[in-house]
Amino acid sequence: MSRPPGTDLEAALTPAPRGERRARARRLVAALLCASTALALAGCQGDDTGKEDVGGPSVIAPGRPGEAAETLSAKDARERIADDSPNAADFAYARMMIRHHRQALVMTELVPERASSGQVKRLAARVAAAQKPEIGAMEGWLEEHREAEGGSGAGHDHHSMPGMATQDQLATLRAAGGRAFDTLFLKLMITHHEGAVSMAVDALSGGTNVRIEEMANDVIAQQTAEIGRMRALL
Repeated sequence: MSRPPGTDLEAALTPAPRGERRARARRLVAALLCASTALALAGCQGDDTGKEDVGGPSVIAPGRPGEAAETLSAKDARERIADDSPNAADFAYARMMIRHHRQALVMTELVPERASSGQVKRLAARVAAAQKPEIGAMEGWLEEHREAEGGSGAGHDHHSMPGMATQDQLATLRAAGGRAFDTLFLKLMITHHEGAVSMAVDALSGGTNVRIEEMANDVIAQQTAEIGRMRALL
């Protein structure tokens, strides 16, 4: 059964976990290139009008939330998929999430000596094992794109990040022990994870870079699952 026009492009531009969007985008580009090649060969056999993609397939590109969809030529669709230049939302997400993750590591470092629950200790170890390499990946991404960002990275308000524990809350956590520590750690980390998921959703809505999209999808999937496990331990 034939698929309606625009289905492949809409799938390619819809946020998806891991590298699925990139793979779909590559498949679409290949299909569009084949279509363009066929049209070019057909044009060589007829009148040479000098126009590209005349009579070629059009595709529907869904707009961002609140925006109308666009009808693109094959040429424009290829350019849209190929261009994933990072924007301000991508840079803001990477810089703020690094700070956000670092606070999570501060909290998990307290767990081995203060927690009483083996389940809490194992969960904290998993959080640390996941977020340390994510910090490295985001730092590497920023270094790779530092020329594109220029000097705009200094203005981000890290204090407004959702889910961040206050200094008083961290002091209370450091002073706690046993079951009281377990409960406070879980509550603070649940709030922390919920803030990270909110930031990742914002990045998917406002960003343009495929790698940032992949990292944001990872955060949503992983931390949503961890929120469920932590709530079960309270």
